[in-house]
Amino acid sequence: MVQMIWNQERETMSRGALEALQLELLRRQVATVYEKVPFYRHALRARGVSAQDIHSLDDLDRLPFTTKSDFRDNYPFGLLAVPRRQLSRVHASSGTTGKPTVVAYTQADVDMWREVCARNLVAGGVTEDDMVQIAMGYGLFTGGLGWHYGAEHLGATVVPMSSGNTRRQIMLLQDFEATVFCATPSYAIYLAEQADEMGVDLTQTTLRVGIHGAEPWSDEMRREIARRMGIDPIDTYGLSELVGPGVSGECTAHCGLHINEDHFLAEIVDPKSGERLLPGERGELVITALTKEALPVIRYRTGDITRLDTSPCACGRTLARMEKISGRTDDMLILRGVNVFPSQIETVLLRLEGVQPHYVILVDRDMGTMDDVEIWVEVSQDLFADNIGRLRELQKTAEFEMFETLGIHARIKLVEPHSIERSMGKSQRVIDRRNVYGS
Repeated sequence: MVQMIWNQERETMSRGALEALQLELLRRQVATVYEKVPFYRHALRARGVSAQDIHSLDDLDRLPFTTKSDFRDNYPFGLLAVPRRQLSRVHASSGTTGKPTVVAYTQADVDMWREVCARNLVAGGVTEDDMVQIAMGYGLFTGGLGWHYGAEHLGATVVPMSSGNTRRQIMLLQDFEATVFCATPSYAIYLAEQADEMGVDLTQTTLRVGIHGAEPWSDEMRREIARRMGIDPIDTYGLSELVGPGVSGECTAHCGLHINEDHFLAEIVDPKSGERLLPGERGELVITALTKEALPVIRYRTGDITRLDTSPCACGRTLARMEKISGRTDDMLILRGVNVFPSQIETVLLRLEGVQPHYVILVDRDMGTMDDVEIWVEVSQDLFADNIGRLRELQKTAEFEMFETLGIHARIKLVEPHSIERSMGKSQRVIDRRNVYGS
């Protein structure tokens, strides 16, 4: 099948032309924030740099970072570069300190958002003939509305279902003959589970594409979704601090997520030192929003771990690709000196026959000094109802594989189906109790 491209001019530019455009947009954006955003003006002055000092993309590291705490410190509208009367939209993500992370859009920003989401949908195999059922949250959360506008922009039909109400979701998937399903990976698995209980075989419906994101997920989880829903699961990436969904997305070749580089300039830095890493090295993703009007963001530290690839893609796009997110800097667990991400634990678990894609990692301190790890994971009903010898064998195998693959000692507790709480959105995989002991 020939891979369709939504914006041929921008998505297939030569690297030289693309980097020249990025440099022009970067210089313009730095000049804008210096003039209009006091936070950035102070940060740039502290580094003794202005737009005139940016002569190439190699000068990017002369610019200051932006972090999530900067959004909180300037809550709600301290980072705006336009008067509030020019705003067309305000979104926000939940905040851990009670205050949300607020982002804003002019009409031009909304138009850009619509464009990049349409690109990602088309790259994932969505066409104007599709019926797109969106099971991501609407409202202040950016997920639902981003895909909604992108799907409408490319001419597809939208079913704005939002998240939850799962049995009704399944009924409408069948009745409306939806062909595309947008949801978090964990909700897609939950929906497939509920469909099984209803006696509905999703592999026999009209569904063919899944658009997923908002949480890290493993290739094993991808295969499980594909098997249970009969779809091609497509990985996407976005952050509300930048625009929402639409920053990057996979094409049907599944060899990385194409970054919309004419709007988002990506780099990889060492998570600890902040130093830029060489091409191909894995580290923390940092993104500059090159065209955002209402709330320009310079060198935003995403906290997400990945690496970049600028080699040609079979789909014909020349946009750099980012590897599937392996975890977040703030999600990384250090267990007795071993660094591990929840997605790596997920990969080991889902390779084992009989294990279901529902688990929780419990981290504690043994007598307040040593890390103690217990992983609860569901197994199939047939296995749970079988003799206890098979369960013990699977438990030992899981513990052995966890140590052999990741180097961590963890107790595995096999639990019956439906005993782990399900999520309608982002799932909570880790419960870390070590802070009780002042770690």
